[in-house]
Amino acid sequence: MPVLQARSKLLFEEIEASSPSVVVKTGDSLALEKIVECNTLHESRYQDKFVRRDTLSRSLVSFQANKERPFYRWFKYKEAFSATLVECMLDEFGVKQGTLFDPFAGIGTALFAAGELGLRAEGIELLPIGQQVISTKQTIDWAITDKDVKALSHWKNKLPWQKIQDAPLINELRITKGAYPAKTKALLEQYLAALKTESPSVRKVLLFAVLSILERISFTRKDGQYLRWDYRSGRCAGKKQFDKGKILTFDEAICGKLNEIVADLESESTPTTLFATERARAEIVLHSGSCLKILPTLATNSFEAIVTSPPYCNRYDYTRTYALELAILGVDEEGLVALRQEMLSCTVENRAKDLLAMNDKWEDAIAAADDHQLLQAILSYLNDLREANQLNNSGIPRMVRGYFYEMACVVAECARVLKPGAPLIMVNDNVRYAGACVSVDVILSDFASALGFEVEKILVLPNNKGNSSQQMGLHGRDTLRKCVYIWRKK
Repeated sequence: MPVLQARSKLLFEEIEASSPSVVVKTGDSLALEKIVECNTLHESRYQDKFVRRDTLSRSLVSFQANKERPFYRWFKYKEAFSATLVECMLDEFGVKQGTLFDPFAGIGTALFAAGELGLRAEGIELLPIGQQVISTKQTIDWAITDKDVKALSHWKNKLPWQKIQDAPLINELRITKGAYPAKTKALLEQYLAALKTESPSVRKVLLFAVLSILERISFTRKDGQYLRWDYRSGRCAGKKQFDKGKILTFDEAICGKLNEIVADLESESTPTTLFATERARAEIVLHSGSCLKILPTLATNSFEAIVTSPPYCNRYDYTRTYALELAILGVDEEGLVALRQEMLSCTVENRAKDLLAMNDKWEDAIAAADDHQLLQAILSYLNDLREANQLNNSGIPRMVRGYFYEMACVVAECARVLKPGAPLIMVNDNVRYAGACVSVDVILSDFASALGFEVEKILVLPNNKGNSSQQMGLHGRDTLRKCVYIWRKK
């Protein structure tokens, strides 16, 4: 985005000339001090909006609180928030009817929680694994029968995949080759071949079940930015040895998962659904693809609420951490690269997107980012460090820039598609790079104020997030806020 970069450079020169208190000098402690001053100035606008909420535990705003709930617990998606959080927020902020929207639907927690409360739900999800989980839940809600449950029970009791011979090889990516012990890989291939003989509903649940166990039967562990490999994989030569502990055999893992699924489906407390109380089945519309491409196609003033948690500005690469699942779903190398680029910029491998070429109506959103002094101070500081080879990855400035400019466009679109007076509820974390605290909550709330929202509250978790050991060693033990933002459409 050469035009945007030029505008930002000119803006920062204006900041230096008009506001000496925010001048950033290359990579030294004074530069960080000036960012802190600028950050304090921006935070001061929200002192009456920050509300510490002791009931907001980290488990409530993460996957942890889903572990005891049927279906939600079947697939471990640690980036998700809990269904309980969605229910609490919708109740507190008065969303009783209409349609809820989630532009970053993930595995559909917000969509299904809304459905349980009798709302319609609409969402966008880019990754095939999220799409598959949501589709499976829809199948269970609408199409599963007693006969299907008996078929699933037969699979966990009789292990029919063991009789399959000459099964096709599984799809693998460069970053997933050698992920399984040889016997496990063979049984996985047999299982995938065997499930093709079942009805569409049973086949979908069986595929979902195996997607839910891939990490537990592999040499890998999800680690945010990548897959971490166990020393038994043979891929750790010359590296620090990592032992993930017990690796389950294929049969014990899949039988355990199928037993969990069947037990929930057969539970006397859930005679017609997966949930303990009678409810209308969730009416969900899911758009598969890029949020930035799909949002502009949705009608203005369509939704009564948005509940979402976008990718964080933290270098997590979902295409790597969920590579095992994506490979089983048939994603090839070219498709993996395309998915990574289509994502909101949150990894160092994301290339810059030409946002105005994507949508020429985003000029106000771009201007909100261009005109933001704190953001531009942080970007200038990171760019100076990059030029001085003082960053551990030269892609960090590009990623941080892309994240905020793209989020500005997302915020603008969310304001457009919400009905007047409707709330947007967002979970997000602040981050730190090279000692500079990036107050995501403040920057995005400033964008929201400029693009059609009133910032109602910023609910702060009682326990802040610590920084990495590397950051702590270099820059001290400062913690970072984790918040739930409450904005209302003006």
